[in-house]
Amino acid sequence: MALYFKKRLENKAEIAVWQITETEEELKALTSVPNDEMEEILLIRNESQRKQKLAVRALLNEVFEEKMYLNHHDNGKPFLENCVTNISITHTEKYVAIITHDEDDLGIDIESLDRDFSAVEQKALSQEEIEDLDEDKKNEQLAIYWCAKEAIFKRMSQNRIDFAEQIEVEKFHPKGEGELEATFIHKDEHEEDFELEYMTFDRHVLVWLVG
Repeated sequence: MALYFKKRLENKAEIAVWQITETEEELKALTSVPNDEMEEILLIRNESQRKQKLAVRALLNEVFEEKMYLNHHDNGKPFLENCVTNISITHTEKYVAIITHDEDDLGIDIESLDRDFSAVEQKALSQEEIEDLDEDKKNEQLAIYWCAKEAIFKRMSQNRIDFAEQIEVEKFHPKGEGELEATFIHKDEHEEDFELEYMTFDRHVLVWLVG
């Protein structure tokens, strides 16, 4: 399928999404992965996970004119070795997505709405957020909550974040696309406010933040 869509935001960030329809061999042909990293990918037993890793590389090749060298900090945060552009990455079995910006910190997360998110309610939501849930759209709400908190987690790049206690998402009503307001509470109780955006497509939800 190659590039599913690309979107440039008003804040100059860019989002790109790749739909994984290729075979593993086709994805290998579309990528330029260093030998040492390819060896690591081939050691992954799950074929879907191997394809997701390769699709990220294919997407980077599609978005950037020059060959990009992807690496990860010790905390797992991705970075481009030969480019100052900031990047955040997310993937599911069917899609991979990236968001990039030349200066600002980023976070992005994607999930399939066909997944059961019932465990998220007790694992990642505060009591106030649980009370805000609408039974008719509960799974979709939980998916958006989870993606929003994951995007903030990636943006903050901190270890041992308590999703229920440290990330608060204001009440919202799920739509095809929209904005979210959230607060991150540091362990010293300093609060940081964020505005996120989300969109749904093909039974998936994508949430991102910039800045």
